[in-house]
Amino acid sequence: MSLLLSEADDVDVDDVVARYREHGYAKIGPVIAPEFLARLRARADDLMLGRRRVDGLFFQHDAASGRYEDLPYGEGYVGPSLGYRKIEKLERDDLFRALLENPLFERIVRRVLSGGVTLYRAVLFSKAPGSSSPLPWHQDAGRFWGLDRDPEIQIWTAIDDASSDAGCLEVIEGSHKRGLVTPLGGVVQPEHVARERADERATKVPAKAGEVVVLHNLLWHRSGRNQSPNPRRGFTVCYMNAETRCLRTKRAPRAFVPVFDGAK
Repeated sequence: MSLLLSEADDVDVDDVVARYREHGYAKIGPVIAPEFLARLRARADDLMLGRRRVDGLFFQHDAASGRYEDLPYGEGYVGPSLGYRKIEKLERDDLFRALLENPLFERIVRRVLSGGVTLYRAVLFSKAPGSSSPLPWHQDAGRFWGLDRDPEIQIWTAIDDASSDAGCLEVIEGSHKRGLVTPLGGVVQPEHVARERADERATKVPAKAGEVVVLHNLLWHRSGRNQSPNPRRGFTVCYMNAETRCLRTKRAPRAFVPVFDGAK
């Protein structure tokens, strides 16, 4: 079964990277084969419902209240449910690993990063129909991430249609050029959101299943609740230069998984 559509061979990677550098993001596609997407959707259901076990995955269930502030931490897998908000470490799953190492993604990443490539994370973000929590404005970098340098690139794939009603990605174009809002990174505090008029300036980036968005880690982005009758799942992968090191000291520093040539 093919993972990529034939159209993936015609993607102008130089144009993609130029748009990513200028605007902080670039949408491509659709480039992922529908048959492969169907397998990914089934795999996501199997993992959430406990029909398939993969050692070492990290689960976070969504908040029962639908509030980001009420998200549970430290609970992990709490039993069969399609209400999980995210599943991390999906490089351990064969189907998701194949997606994150496909030739198109490698072409894009190698235009941005030199040398070896490792993963910071490979995560399925899921929004269950009608009940998911929103994700506020944030940047995927800073001390919060515990690295000796900020990552630059992540690639997000729409596993399902991500319409405006379903809580599509929203961005502030060009915001990556201004660097981190605070050294900590992560969620952008309300005073900075108000100062930048972020809610007024938001650009929605709806995507059909199989479309891909290349994102700069410093780009302000968010997503709303899924108010549609269908699941909204997206798979995001953050790639880094292999020289990047973990700075945590309370536990052993993380060892990052090599990908592409480094994984062979």
